[in-house]
Amino acid sequence: MSSDADGPRQDPAPTLEQHGIEHIPAAERHGKPWHQLTLWFSSNVQMTAVVTGAVAVTLGLDLRWAIVTIVIGNLVGGVFMAYHSVQGPELGVPQMIQSRAQFGFLGGALPSFIVVLMYLGFSVEGGLVGGGALAGWTGMPKPAGIVIFCVLHLLVALVGYKLIHATARVISVLSGIVFLALFVQLATHLPAHLPNSGSAATPGTVLLAVSISISWQVTWAPYVSDYSRYLPEDTPRGTTFWYTYLGSVVGGTATMVIGAMAAAVNDQALNSDAIGFLADRYPAISGLVVFALLMSMIPAGAEGAYGAFLSTLSIFSRKDRLRSPALARALFVIGFTLVGAVLAILSSGSMITTYTNITLFLLYLLIPWTAINLTDYYFVRRGHYDISALFEPNGRYGRCNWGTVILYAVSIAAELPFVNSSLYVGPLVKPLGGADIAWLVGLVVGGVGYCALARSGRRGRAGAEAPPAAGAAPPREQRGATYGR
Repeated sequence: MSSDADGPRQDPAPTLEQHGIEHIPAAERHGKPWHQLTLWFSSNVQMTAVVTGAVAVTLGLDLRWAIVTIVIGNLVGGVFMAYHSVQGPELGVPQMIQSRAQFGFLGGALPSFIVVLMYLGFSVEGGLVGGGALAGWTGMPKPAGIVIFCVLHLLVALVGYKLIHATARVISVLSGIVFLALFVQLATHLPAHLPNSGSAATPGTVLLAVSISISWQVTWAPYVSDYSRYLPEDTPRGTTFWYTYLGSVVGGTATMVIGAMAAAVNDQALNSDAIGFLADRYPAISGLVVFALLMSMIPAGAEGAYGAFLSTLSIFSRKDRLRSPALARALFVIGFTLVGAVLAILSSGSMITTYTNITLFLLYLLIPWTAINLTDYYFVRRGHYDISALFEPNGRYGRCNWGTVILYAVSIAAELPFVNSSLYVGPLVKPLGGADIAWLVGLVVGGVGYCALARSGRRGRAGAEAPPAAGAAPPREQRGATYGR
């Protein structure tokens, strides 16, 4: 818990967010835990999840097996992202700042940089899907459609945390209605032979499809505590976890199943213009469907630009407070959105193939980080952190914890023999029947390796606080951060 004199909880801060990467004091904590449900439901009930779900069918699985892999992947992957969400209320800082405790003040720049690339990759993909649909709907040139679509979520990111949550609550209802209608229409028109169509399901193909669904959830992990850090510090862990988990897993699973159904009907049309194809399911109101599907992508697009700002600050900022966080955020998200729009305009090729490569590539990089981060939080330090030290280059967490950095690199290297993507196939993929278990290898090597580092005494070099004695859970009011000046 915060030990500074935060005082009684006050009215929520103004709509325009005034904080950057610094600790959020108790007096400015606001919001309800169920807001995590609507935020993560709306973030998942959107078109890029549809594209991800379609991948299982394009890999050759029939619809039945595609649905099985989607359900398993989301159930497993959601566990990691929801456990990251718990860190927000207890620590009150953005996710990637907390990584300095494992990697060091400067070493934390490595995972933060990778996360910024992730945000940029999703920005490009969102621009391709949304901008292309806007262009097809209005008849404007595709570059213009991409720019306009990017500006829509830019406006939300400029305001910050509160508007992102408010937009998500509205969009979650709109998206839920539209995607439910699409599910009913696709289910009604699926030919009877489709559940038995496609190639025979092999263990390798099934595991690859499961990995892609897991990757969808794991790539939310760097986002989540950015959007739970304003919750009251006494929010129960289980409450934060389950609202986040249910919103993300239910939303992601349902939408990805719709994507698999759509691909089973016509994967080529879906690949060419996903929003246009779905809007044509209701030709009489296709314009309204296009509008609703475009709006469904706004929360995730805003979260990407906003999260990229926080992650970039965690790379370069040596201070916990900016003179003008709102101005800095505005300048950054405008530049970030511009770069994403330009890259989307210059991009070409298969949308589904491009998206598969992006999600798998990010999974390989993020799984070792999430294993290290969660192991540190729940097993090594058990939620005890010195927040002020996260902002001190020469503080207790060190400048660069080389043991953790090397472990991170080793974990990624250990994944390479098991990678199965269109860009690279590892030497052990064929003996495994095409299975991609790289994420599982990275998870085990990263988590077990970090525990070994801690037990070997390198934890002390990393500045870890002494956790409570085994079997002695700390009182709730002592769990979390210490913060002082």
